[in-house]
Amino acid sequence: MARTFWFVAGAGAGAYALTRARRVAESLTADGLRDRLSGLAVGARMFRDEVAAGQAEKETELRERLGLVPHGIPELTGARTTTTDTEEDT
Repeated sequence: MARTFWFVAGAGAGAYALTRARRVAESLTADGLRDRLSGLAVGARMFRDEVAAGQAEKETELRERLGLVPHGIPELTGARTTTTDTEEDT
């Protein structure tokens, strides 16, 4: 019984090692490296988008809390028109 157990355990460990070695060898080929790099690029792009969304959300929250004008609307409007009008009169 003990010999059968160790035989099965050794065969299972060998099959596991063979599978892992095959996966490592495949990942080091040109196609495998290309897949890993493209996955890394997608992950970086997703991270960048999440950071930008969080930044915009926090900026909106801070503007509301501080009572500032919402983002995208100019804070100063019509300041130049009075200077232009006085210069034209002279």
